[in-house]
Amino acid sequence: MPSFDVVSQVDMQEVQNALLQARKEISQRYDFKGSKTEITEENNLLTVTSDNDFKVKAVVEVLQGKLAKRQVSLKSLEYGKIESAAGGAARQLITIHQGLKIEDAREVVKMIKDLRLKVQPQVQDDQVRVTAKQRDDLQQVIQGLRAVDFRRPLQFINMRD
Repeated sequence: MPSFDVVSQVDMQEVQNALLQARKEISQRYDFKGSKTEITEENNLLTVTSDNDFKVKAVVEVLQGKLAKRQVSLKSLEYGKIESAAGGAARQLITIHQGLKIEDAREVVKMIKDLRLKVQPQVQDDQVRVTAKQRDDLQQVIQGLRAVDFRRPLQFINMRD
């Protein structure tokens, strides 16, 4: 039986490359000269630290531009509030979401069932496997999910006959 998996993944190598580019641009920009501005990454959590909240917002904009150029979906990022850090600095935490949470997976299954096709979606860990008797039904499911603006980026992998 043909099947495929619906996942929400982020290429962390592209994120690393975007971080390097953003750090380089920030070190060269005049408005950041002499400021203690840094971007750190640890376990799918980005921390942007700078002198004040305006500079934090500017760093986040630079980072978003670099991520977008590298085809990393900004939907996979969740922004925390800008909070004050030690020494009068400002900090913002940005979480990178990998995989579908249970609630998101259930919502994807509901959207698939709303298409009223002869397919069987099932939640497996952080992905949804969709099986059908005909490959055409699977392709209609992919088209239907692409037409819906979901809160996380969706990829369709492991298409098998």
